[in-house]
Amino acid sequence: MIRINLLPHREEKRKARRHQFILLAALVAFGGLLVWFAGRSLIDGQVTAQEEKNAFLREEIAVLDKEIVEIRGLREQAEALLARKQVIESLQTSRTGTVHIFNELARQMPEGVYVKSLKQSGKQINLTGYAQSNARVSALMRNLDASPYLEQASLVEVKAATINNRRVSEFNLNVSIESLKAPDAAELKNKGVTGTGGKP
Repeated sequence: MIRINLLPHREEKRKARRHQFILLAALVAFGGLLVWFAGRSLIDGQVTAQEEKNAFLREEIAVLDKEIVEIRGLREQAEALLARKQVIESLQTSRTGTVHIFNELARQMPEGVYVKSLKQSGKQINLTGYAQSNARVSALMRNLDASPYLEQASLVEVKAATINNRRVSEFNLNVSIESLKAPDAAELKNKGVTGTGGKP
């Protein structure tokens, strides 16, 4: 049997081209969809990885902030302890320094001088008392100037007075304290506090 194609030759070519175009468009769309999916997956993966890194960094920053607060607290405690230590050392030095000052005043007091009052104001000591003569007052001032713990003895006033029907010199003088170092215990033990001279 003879088959006769009644459709025009051009129509078949047109249908074939249309079919190829649809197939090609479908392939292009599918390829584009694959590319979009792959790109989206890659971007999502990078975003997720970056978010994980950011979360890790936030956690580490929080830990570091906590450690910084603790270090700051420890530093404040260390500074407070250092300040207490300095206060204690200052008190210790002042306590032993007082012993040194009294001992030094007693050692530098010449015969014939009697101290009736002693007043300290900061680094300055005011002495008032009686001496057998003005020469004894001058000797006291020279002794105080020569002391390793005292300096700048200055006379405020000296005047004649009478005690037990005896004529004496009543004096008032100031002397400054030099900076003291904490003395050795052996030195304090070896140095006894002596008397302050007899009454005139």
